[in-house]
Amino acid sequence: MTSSHRPPAPFATAPDRTDRRYSAGAPGADSPRLAPAPTDRAVAAAGHNRSAAASVWGVGTSRFARQPETPPTHLAWQAVTEALADAGVTPGAVEAVYAGTVFGDPGVTTRTLQHLGITGVPVVTIENACASGTTAFHEAQTAVTAGRYECVLAFGIETMTSVFDGPIEPLATDPEGAQGFAMPSLYGMAAHRYQHCHGVTPKQMALVAVKNRRHALGNPRAQHAGELTVEQVLGSRPISDPLTLLQCCDISDAAAAAVVGPPRRRAADGGDVAVRASALASGRAWDHTSDLVWGWQLVSDVAQAAFEQAGVGPDDVDVFEVHDAFTIGEIVTTEALGLCELGGGGDLVASSRTSLGGAQPVNPSGGLLARGHPLGATGLGQIAEIVWQLRGAAEGRQVAGARLGVVETMGGGTAGIDGNACVVAVLEAPGGLR
Repeated sequence: MTSSHRPPAPFATAPDRTDRRYSAGAPGADSPRLAPAPTDRAVAAAGHNRSAAASVWGVGTSRFARQPETPPTHLAWQAVTEALADAGVTPGAVEAVYAGTVFGDPGVTTRTLQHLGITGVPVVTIENACASGTTAFHEAQTAVTAGRYECVLAFGIETMTSVFDGPIEPLATDPEGAQGFAMPSLYGMAAHRYQHCHGVTPKQMALVAVKNRRHALGNPRAQHAGELTVEQVLGSRPISDPLTLLQCCDISDAAAAAVVGPPRRRAADGGDVAVRASALASGRAWDHTSDLVWGWQLVSDVAQAAFEQAGVGPDDVDVFEVHDAFTIGEIVTTEALGLCELGGGGDLVASSRTSLGGAQPVNPSGGLLARGHPLGATGLGQIAEIVWQLRGAAEGRQVAGARLGVVETMGGGTAGIDGNACVVAVLEAPGGLR
């Protein structure tokens, strides 16, 4: 993953918010939720009709941790065998594989899956930055929806400790990477921008880390968990002002998988989870002409496409797993998804609405900040979490009565582009909405 971009010029005027994305009011307010008008990209990202033509049959993950002693084959075994057993199918039933990895060795997918008996089928390995795993999921459900296959494995794997001892190093071939402009710098500038333009406070950003570490206490597969205080978060080592160490996700080693196929009738083990929508797009050119921080418009466009495809709005969603590589990232993403108005993300997290026990919990797994961020496996780890939530199987962190869940993953960054890719998926509980 490379680095990115120059900060846009400070707000001269507010973005055009004359079009309402949805009529529902913002959380905790009676006023309508407003957002910048959708661009053509929102329409282009929508792929299929609203019918549930694909379902998640089963999911599985390894533990998320720095575990250099565990080879990729073992991580894959843990994730894939769990997913296959959950789906009630054998390795021989898999007709195709779509896999996500960023720093994996050439042939890593085939090398790891051969030990599970998954051979002789089409294998497509995808690199799409942090969205690699969810891109693999998107392509898997698209292939099922199109009728190409009836049983597809979406798979993500990353062993980052085999490549990095610390932070991800930017590519020297990227114009901004050549200047040493790593991802913490980009997010640090976004945080400064939000402090200046929207009054987001250091405490509000720290609350994201406090919330997600606390959520991870209920997730035995998470890399980091615990009760933190705002003071501990803000007092940790500075990384990219105003972001501190505990506001940045850790590198990780893990694998995650999902078995995708047409809808089936299953009830004995909780049933299949319907894919109501999945949308994918890359970012537009991004420079000083944008009034929005990096990634905001891309996430908003793809979310609007997914919600339109699913026939729902953000207020209908019970639980979210979003890309919180840095604390400011969750704040920006919740705005772009439509959970609050532009600039309201700081107040949203402070309101506890996105905490477990709140109206719309965000990252009950602990998110990237606590669960860990093995790039290729991250998105499918998010998919697994939402599937468990919708089945009522997320013991220790269950969102009561969850029927509709959303996964969002945004990957960056290439100089001059508003994000390499973003995927937003809308999943529905067995038995549908009630």
